[in-house]
Amino acid sequence: MNVERGEIRLITLPDQAKPRPAVVLTADWLSEYALDITVAPLTSVARANFPTRVEIPPGEGGLRKKSWAKCDQVTTVAKASLAGKAFGRLSTDRMREIEAAVRLALNL
Repeated sequence: MNVERGEIRLITLPDQAKPRPAVVLTADWLSEYALDITVAPLTSVARANFPTRVEIPPGEGGLRKKSWAKCDQVTTVAKASLAGKAFGRLSTDRMREIEAAVRLALNL
């Protein structure tokens, strides 16, 4: 299965009843061989002044409504947990914002 960094994909998390969108964080060269990928889940629930949530406007990455990348909840999932094709891909600038928020969340 071909999975690329910056794609928005539906994932199934063990503790949740339904699939949710997430942005792929794993480098392309690694996801080509790995059975697992690292993602940041998305939410449509805003949290005011929360520096580890990155806003994604409607339309970007194929999303229908405003969403936030939950960079404080980065997780690894099996590629087998992905549902269907990618919705789309985030811009390079948005991915830089997400990278910065992940670094902040992990104190890197």
